[in-house]
Amino acid sequence: MRFTAKAKNGEGWGMGFLLVLFPEEDHQETNKKRNSSINNNLFASPSSSHSFKPLNTLLKRTNSAYILHKTQSTISICALLLFITLLLFTVSTLPSTTTAAARARRHYGFPRRQLSLMMNNSSSTSGLLSRNQLSHALQGMGTLYRRGTRAMSDLIVAHAVESLTSHELKLFLRLLYRSSLTSRSDLVLLFPSKSKSPDFDNAILQEDDSFLKLVTQYAKMNRSAHSMASFDVTQFVKMSKKERQSGEPIWGRRIRSNFSEEGKTESTPPSYGSVVSFDMEELDQENSLAGLLEHVPMNLRRWACYPMLLGRVRRNFKHIVLVDVKEMLLVGDPLGRVRNQSPESVHLSSITHSHSTKHGKKKSDKTQSTRQKSFNPAIIMGGARGVRRLSNAMLTEIARAAMQHKKKNSVTELGLFNQLVGNEFILKNVKLIPSAEPIPELSSLGGSNSKSDSSLSISNYTLIRAGNSNSNVNAILMKHICSSTIDSEVYSDC
Repeated sequence: MRFTAKAKNGEGWGMGFLLVLFPEEDHQETNKKRNSSINNNLFASPSSSHSFKPLNTLLKRTNSAYILHKTQSTISICALLLFITLLLFTVSTLPSTTTAAARARRHYGFPRRQLSLMMNNSSSTSGLLSRNQLSHALQGMGTLYRRGTRAMSDLIVAHAVESLTSHELKLFLRLLYRSSLTSRSDLVLLFPSKSKSPDFDNAILQEDDSFLKLVTQYAKMNRSAHSMASFDVTQFVKMSKKERQSGEPIWGRRIRSNFSEEGKTESTPPSYGSVVSFDMEELDQENSLAGLLEHVPMNLRRWACYPMLLGRVRRNFKHIVLVDVKEMLLVGDPLGRVRNQSPESVHLSSITHSHSTKHGKKKSDKTQSTRQKSFNPAIIMGGARGVRRLSNAMLTEIARAAMQHKKKNSVTELGLFNQLVGNEFILKNVKLIPSAEPIPELSSLGGSNSKSDSSLSISNYTLIRAGNSNSNVNAILMKHICSSTIDSEVYSDC
């Protein structure tokens, strides 16, 4: 194997390296001529007794050429491997401007959008993602708005009726995010269709950003500075050892955790659940109740969506809450009533209706009002097994009632639900726990006295009925939410 002369002043080393990898062509031609002469001598007839001496010489030259060729190939391969190794080592050691952000994402589990918002507390909402940029929530379906920090044991399934506005959705989310329920549960929103999704998407993303800013601001302060505030950040930053080892959320793509020694010394990350949504067409593609009812409202069609949704996550959650976004407000943790119960337990909330009745036949008869108690289907909570069995039975009752009634529109959710609850045979595998106290309405908490502390009254409950959304109700909620300087800075409408 031949090499060129050494380059002057260290130049031309690359050409020498190429000569190692790719030998000169004239050297290959010389080998061909040498092999041809060897073949001619081998097959030529011997002319004397000394003909074997040139033959031995030729064989030695052939072996030397073969060994030289193998050596050249081995050196070329080794040089190539050495070059690739050096190249990879150089690329891997280059400094990166996103090293800290990537380490934080692996440690805390924050999506890139949330991490940038927590590092830059800007009030602008121009950085919100569009629906096309959001990823799928589960098995190619749904929309993932926020991926939680860990796997949760509780699930909130909130359905949005057709008349729900984006303002009502923001109010529901804001109160829910501030409650302790968010720190240990995931939220699934059911929307009627994709037509309202853009407005709802913006509302969800805005409240999500405000919540992350709220946690960040309160976490920087000591406890004495916000002891009187309505938002308790300790419920999001203190976790037990079992909660830290609960694994990753089931929503979205899995994130591979690569904890370094530096990451282990960092403070404990906050704990909050995921936020996802599904459209009715995804969970009930054929609209199974359309052939039985002329018009299928959201409060009835939602029961046709629960079998697929709850069936797919039946092994991931222990407790489930079914709630109406427009009618109910979650300001605390109502699941505390059923966490110690069996998986078949279902807690029912009662509502009271007033009915006027007449007695006698004379004109002077007086009208008397009677109060009847029934159970509210707008809020159902309990063990995952019991809630799933109840939802399946409710879907069967809706289909049965639709086939029996001549007037298709006479089927109501409230009547069918209370009829189902009173049937012990159908729900023999469900342990019903009725509540004796009705859920208070928001307008009744403030009262007629403007000096009453409505913020303190709201904090005493875990569930509140929204009622009519008027200016008085909004004022009560804003007083409860905007109770500190940090809240006023985070929420632009305070």
